[in-house]
Formats: sequence, structure tokens, C-alpha cells
Amino acid sequence: MARSLQLSLTVNGEAVELSCAGYKTLLEVLREDLGLTGTKHGCELGECGACAVLIDGTPQLSCLVLAAECEGRAVETVEGLSRGAELHPLQAAFADLGAAQCGYCTPGILMTAKALLDNERMPDRERIKEAVSGNLCRCTGYQQIFEAIEEAARRLEHESHR
Repeated sequence: MARSLQLSLTVNGEAVELSCAGYKTLLEVLREDLGLTGTKHGCELGECGACAVLIDGTPQLSCLVLAAECEGRAVETVEGLSRGAELHPLQAAFADLGAAQCGYCTPGILMTAKALLDNERMPDRERIKEAVSGNLCRCTGYQQIFEAIEEAARRLEHESHR
């Protein structure tokens, strides 16, 4: 029988305490134990980026992180992006510019882009490409994704001047 561990962490700004098997990845805990299914189960090899979340503000592939490694840390998932009923500027820009087609890769890209925009106010196109280079998308050809991230940066900049 797998050894169970007690885990305390913050998920989307809320303190969470749970018991889970010691072998579980953060992806499994988020989806199976916490019901946060926005984080997608892709390749389980760290190749696609669909499972990207922020751990202490840094993008991480949740399929490669053991839940035990997140003890005492802050995890942010796509469910934590919106402000109540109001979409985060990244989510709104993705919707407005058609940056999501099937949507499977979108949560991971949004979280990776959020980390970028949290650290760089107005990144150029090359920096955006570099930041999301670990997020694979089979539908869009990336152009709309890059444009949506640029637009979100403009919207965030505008918000900061209000």
C-alpha cells in the first residue's frame, strides 16, 4: 500500500490541506483530489506544456512535480486567473483575438504568459515566443497566441495607469 502524506499548500490564494499518496504528481492532485480540471493532462513527459501552473510565481510542468515538493508553496492554476466574474486580461485577449481553438493547450499557455507578464510589462514578440516555446499548440499556428499576449500586455499596462 502506498504511503499517504499530509500536504499543506496554497492553491489560487486559498490554504489547502489534504492527504494524498506520496507518489502523486501535482497534476494528479490538482485534477483528482482538488477537482481543478483546468490544468490539462497532456503527455506526462514534460514535452507539451498543457499542464503548466505557477509555483511561487514560476511556470512549472505539474506532470513532472511531485505533490510532496509543493509543501508550503503557492500554486496558481488557470482557475485562479479570473477576478470573480471578470476575466484576467490574458483570458479576455485570448477570447477576443481567437487565440484558443480547441482550447486544450490554452490553460498552460495562459499560465506561462501570466508569469511572463508578471515579470516583464511589455515583452517584445521574440521574448513572448521564447517564453511560450515549451507550450505546444496543434491548432492555431501560434500567431493569434502571440498577438493575444501582446494585447494582454497593453491592457495590463492601461490598467496600471488608471
